[in-house]
Order: sequence, then structure tokens, then C-alpha cells
Amino acid sequence: MNSVNIKKLFAQNKVIALVFAIVLIWGFFSVETGFEFISARNISNLLRQMSVTGILATGMVLVIIAGEIDLSVGSLLGLLGGIAAVLDVNHGVSMPVNVLAVLALGLVFGLFNGYLTAYLRIPSFIVGLGGMLAYRGVLLGVTGGQTIAPVSSDLVYLGQGYLPGAFGSTLGFALFALAALLTWRQRINCLRHQLPVAPVWRDAARLGVTGAILFAFVHTLDSYDGISMPVLLLLALLGVFSYVTSQTVFGRRIYAVGSNMEATRLSGVNVKAVKLWIFGIMGLMCALAGLVNTARLAAGAPSAGTSGELDAIAACFIGGTSMRGGSGTVYGALIGALVMASLDNGMSMLDVDTYWQMIVKGSILVLAVLVDVSTRSSR
Repeated sequence: MNSVNIKKLFAQNKVIALVFAIVLIWGFFSVETGFEFISARNISNLLRQMSVTGILATGMVLVIIAGEIDLSVGSLLGLLGGIAAVLDVNHGVSMPVNVLAVLALGLVFGLFNGYLTAYLRIPSFIVGLGGMLAYRGVLLGVTGGQTIAPVSSDLVYLGQGYLPGAFGSTLGFALFALAALLTWRQRINCLRHQLPVAPVWRDAARLGVTGAILFAFVHTLDSYDGISMPVLLLLALLGVFSYVTSQTVFGRRIYAVGSNMEATRLSGVNVKAVKLWIFGIMGLMCALAGLVNTARLAAGAPSAGTSGELDAIAACFIGGTSMRGGSGTVYGALIGALVMASLDNGMSMLDVDTYWQMIVKGSILVLAVLVDVSTRSSR
């Protein structure tokens, strides 16, 4: 098989390449740590560690697919998490009201960023850069530069609680059923519109691999303490956004805007509204990530979310999202977040110096973009 065919294979099966990369990473760290890396306890910790980056990545992937970027998400995460801590510790606001208030604020901030980008035509890079500085400043003002702690046990449960084992099995079955439903609907839609349909064996093999992964995932977590709340939230977001991007008109418009914005506008799509709501969704994801981060730490810290935007963007690119827009998947972004978290976790277990960790993660990001450029040029 020549290099061109290999490039086409990776371009058409990016998820397979990512899964293969994770297998290699996990295999290496497992051998080096005496298989402690793949213990149920460490896998549970690893998934909880990636939850914040994963939540941000589910929103960031939509922004990048639409051809935009948001550099403010780390600071906005910190601000909204800090507000949640202040409301809980200083004002005694109940957990449900606190969560709703923070989500509403996240939506408002996100829509504000979207309005500046879509309607006032300020480049999203500049809007994000300004937000990165402004939101961090507001966070320092809200918290007074001090860590706000301890938050209530109800709020802590969002970041540290676990679900009963029986619920995990039910969830695994539901996710497999959703994957089968999406695959079936995709085949029906392709047949209806007389588009090429993948061979049955390929879809069956993909579902088989999905089922095996879900079984191993549920069995491993149940053998420890069960599925944690952050992981449950991440799985819920995966299901919702996978459905939105692949089965709804809004999802198709996101890809259309990123592929060719002018042609999409001329076809009658309100491009400005699409971009506005994409940033609104990103604001909601910042709120969720901020709540989970504060709950995990049991405190609101003025430094929370630092470099969070870089991790989220890196997860998207590693997961196969094109930097040019118009291409990418939510599950790919989450796999990218898992790659990042695995590298962090494994190198920390091996006591690798921090500067080497940064070098490795930066190199992986550049390699991921190089693969995207190479595979696109080969089509």
C-alpha cells in the first residue's frame, strides 16, 4: 500500500487511527507502571480528570467546525466556577438554584461573544482574546483573589459523586442502542437520497467494537466505585451533541457554515444566527465545566481554568477536527481529550518532568494538525 492510499485510509477512518493511538499510549504506560495505569482506580481517576476538558471540547468542536475559535473559555470556566463557589459559600444558595443561575450566566456570556462575532463582525480570535483577559479580571474581582471554600456537599457531589453499579449497566446498554439507532438512520437517509451506503459488514464491525468498548468501560468502572457524575455528564453530552450534529438541520448548518459560509448564506441560511447560538452553546459548556471543576476541587480558585482553552482546542484538533472548519465530530474531540488526559496521567505516574510533559503534548498537537493537512491534500 503506497503513501497516498495510507493517507486516504487515515482520512476516512480517523477514529480508528485515534483508537489505535490510545491503545499504544495505554499499552506503553501500562508496561512502564506495572499495569497500574489500567487499574480500575486509575481509569476512574483518568476519566474524571478529562471531564472538564471534555466538556469544553464538546462546545469548542462546534465553534471550530463553524470556522471560528474561542480563546476565552478557560477564563470563562474559572469565572463561572468562581461565581458558583461564591453563591454557595458566601450566600448559601441551594444547589439547584445555583446550577440554574450559573448556566443562565454562561448562556448570556456565550451569546454576548457570539453577538460580537456574528453581528458586529469582530474576529472571534480578538473577541476570545479580549474575553480571556476580561473574564479573568472579573474572576479576580469576584473572589477577591482568594480561594472560596469549602463548598457544600450537594455541590461537591456533582464532581465527586458516583452512581450505583446497576445504573452503569443500563447506561451502557442505552448508549449502545443509541449508536445502533444512529447507524441505522444514517443508512436509511443515504438510501433515501440515493447516496453511497457503507457495506453492512463495516457498520456491523463498528457497532461490535462500540459494544466491546462500552462493556469494558462499564465493567471496569463498576469494579471500582461506579460511574462518576462528571463522566455521566460527559456521556450525556456525547449522546446529545452527536444527535444534534448528525440528525438535525441545525447540525447540518454548522458544517455548511464552516465549509462555505458565503454559499450557505446565499442558500437562505441565517449564518449570523447559527454562529450566535454556537457561541451560546459554548457558554453553556463553560458553565457546566466550571461547576464540575469547582465541585471536584470543593473550592472556587482564582486560577481555575488557566490554559483550559488550549487543552480544549488541542483535544479538538487531535480528535480530527479540521482547523479550516467544516469537518469534525464530537466523539473525535472527546477521544482527543482522552489522549491528552492519558498523556498527563501516564507521565505524572512516571514522574516525568513538567517541561517534558509540555513538550510531548505540544508535539502531539502539531503532529495532529500535520496529519489533517496531509490527509486533506491527498483527497
